[in-house]
Amino acid sequence: MNMRLTTICIATALLAACATQPKPLQGQFQALTAHQAVDGDHTGSMVRWGGRIIRTEPRPDRTCFEVISTKLSANGRPYWASDDTWGRFIACRTGFYDPALFELNREVTFTGHIEGYEDRKVDGFTYKFPRVSADVVYLWPQRERVNVVTQPSFRFGWGWGW
Repeated sequence: MNMRLTTICIATALLAACATQPKPLQGQFQALTAHQAVDGDHTGSMVRWGGRIIRTEPRPDRTCFEVISTKLSANGRPYWASDDTWGRFIACRTGFYDPALFELNREVTFTGHIEGYEDRKVDGFTYKFPRVSADVVYLWPQRERVNVVTQPSFRFGWGWGW
């Protein structure tokens, strides 16, 4: 009985560890998407947003990222269930972040507060971006792509394949 209880406790702890967020992404944040943030003034709201990088813009005192936003999984990583996005946002952080590493389509999660809004053109359309003053810039490792090829099985009777 003791062995069974110990095994269950270890398995539960391992499963919980898999679902936790990296320490820099933990905390309490407003349940607000980038798309919802432009419908009102949410300046000062603490948010945890993520998505794919559209553009990385190094500036003299900080780096700004233009991001297409999406849902975050339980561990805080951007989750792409469909082509549905949660809008766009800009996140800025003091320091230099190399555009060669923070490149197009890399997955990133930010925590910080909405410091204001910025109008930019997106293919000729004026788009209102919420601008986040980022406390954390968390670049996720690139996902491994694996192609799985299955071979049809022709195992009928006693013939070929046995």
